[in-house]
Amino acid sequence: MKLWKDSTATARWTYDEGVVLKGIEGVWQQTGDKKYFNYIHNYIDALVGPDGTIKGYKKEDYSLDNVLCGRSVLMLYNVLGKENYYKTLQILRGQLKDQPRVPEGGFFHKNKYTNQMWLDGLYMGDVFYTEYAANFNETKDFDDIANQFILIEQHTRDSKTGLLYHAWDESHKEKWADPKTGLSANFWARADGWYAMALVDVLDKFPLNHPKRPELVAILNRLATAIQQYQAPDGLWYEVMDKAKEKGNYEEASASCMFVYALAKGVRQSYLPASFAPAAQKGYRAIVNKFIETDANGQVNLNGTVSVGGLGGNPYRDGSYAYYLSEKVVQNDPKGVGAFIQASVEIERLAHLTEGAAKTVLLDSYFNDEHKKNSLGNTISYHYKWDEMDNDGFSFFGHVFNNYGVKTNTLYEAPTAANLKKANIYLIVDPDIPKENPNAKYIEEPHIKAISDWVRDGGVLVVLNNDTGNAEFAHLNNLLTKFGIKFNLDSRNHVTTPHFETGAINIPPGNEIFKTAKKVYIKEIATLAVTPPARSALTDKGDVIIAVAKYGKGTVFAVGDPWFYNEYTDGRKLPDDYQNFAAANDLVSWLVAQVPQK
Repeated sequence: MKLWKDSTATARWTYDEGVVLKGIEGVWQQTGDKKYFNYIHNYIDALVGPDGTIKGYKKEDYSLDNVLCGRSVLMLYNVLGKENYYKTLQILRGQLKDQPRVPEGGFFHKNKYTNQMWLDGLYMGDVFYTEYAANFNETKDFDDIANQFILIEQHTRDSKTGLLYHAWDESHKEKWADPKTGLSANFWARADGWYAMALVDVLDKFPLNHPKRPELVAILNRLATAIQQYQAPDGLWYEVMDKAKEKGNYEEASASCMFVYALAKGVRQSYLPASFAPAAQKGYRAIVNKFIETDANGQVNLNGTVSVGGLGGNPYRDGSYAYYLSEKVVQNDPKGVGAFIQASVEIERLAHLTEGAAKTVLLDSYFNDEHKKNSLGNTISYHYKWDEMDNDGFSFFGHVFNNYGVKTNTLYEAPTAANLKKANIYLIVDPDIPKENPNAKYIEEPHIKAISDWVRDGGVLVVLNNDTGNAEFAHLNNLLTKFGIKFNLDSRNHVTTPHFETGAINIPPGNEIFKTAKKVYIKEIATLAVTPPARSALTDKGDVIIAVAKYGKGTVFAVGDPWFYNEYTDGRKLPDDYQNFAAANDLVSWLVAQVPQK
């Protein structure tokens, strides 16, 4: 953030910076610190105009490199909903629609590289393509996206090593291309790194039921096996992957970071077996030991990144071993820095992964079932949903659950014994009232029996209600009185922005749930009354704010506000002394610990 200022004078629409922006986005999601979001926001706004046009962008270049920053624009659109971001997304999607293709259907890497597919291009273009398709429900595009990955692997994979050659010229006419295969001559590490990162990022948004998804997972597993095989004894990877012992070859930082990222994320998301985690962790330790240094001014620097690696052009790059070793190795190259930040985030996300492994949190979307029209005029389900990134969403809360290895699912049907059996934690948030949903559904006796039986057998019930006038009390209380909890028909901590102090709750030392958070923001709270087996887990000024209960083998947690939604966990709104994001981490850690061990 010091090296590359988020200002109109210095911001650049380049793939290099796009890698950095994705890294910083990951840090924002791990910390809930607004300075990281603000950096991305300011950086993109220095380049994107009110009409969506992009400073320095030329569609006619048809360069996949120019698409990557679109991922940050898409994130900003999902958080802020600004119309100019949508227009920018249409510009980039329009490029992909018209992107020149090789006869078999793969994108040209650039217009000037006729009939050429490069591994780099799958990260530069197809990850945005996937995220756009998922975001705007363009489901037909997933066939095309899968075919891009399958096609280039079929043509570039070496059966002996399992590694992928840097590029393929379908015409076999380029001077760097083998006249029989069309392949470039070497396994350039960063090219394989781009492709590996692209796979794990695309799988995040690729439909679970798509017939070609298993093939993408298989490609990732084949490549990960080869990557692990060519990891050096110290944990790093060489610039030319299969020639570690040849003169002049060296261990390279950016590719090592990319491989760590892909392996760690692949394990976290269960695209890869857990057996790949040690290779990722060993690689990360080696990166820090060899390539990271802090100078006299306290600036952390990344050494050891090759500045560029390409094919063709002028002066001509022939793809030879000598060529790859001829490019400069530099400090703080953004491609390396961005990959290092992304790798750091993924390694950090492995820390608690085993604590909630094989567990599922099920979010109710039956009692809370609000709908609205989005900017495209489509009716969507919204308010406290896992995938919502705006103020109303639970994307940060879901991120924390995922950090603990807990899968986030949603229940759109009424709770029954059968569908609750799939969950370890069941989350009911702010059940609808008629002013929010004319077709509001209420918690009735069959639901109470199913939920209470499930809790008795070891389920963990989390209820985040709202205050009087904004919540349904009678039917919800019929459920909670089974556990000795009752929401009072009141509302306290009224706040007139920006007078945040009236919403402050100070957590006393030694709280059983909130081990790190000391001060949180919860506005307009319905207080609680408790009788055994329930008890207070947080009392403030004589009011029970949070209640817990043990019921059979299970646990119940209740609070009178859904205060873990993005508006109060993503850091963009609250003053810095509030610790709602830390509280979300504390709560998830506690909830996971309440699930009975089998």
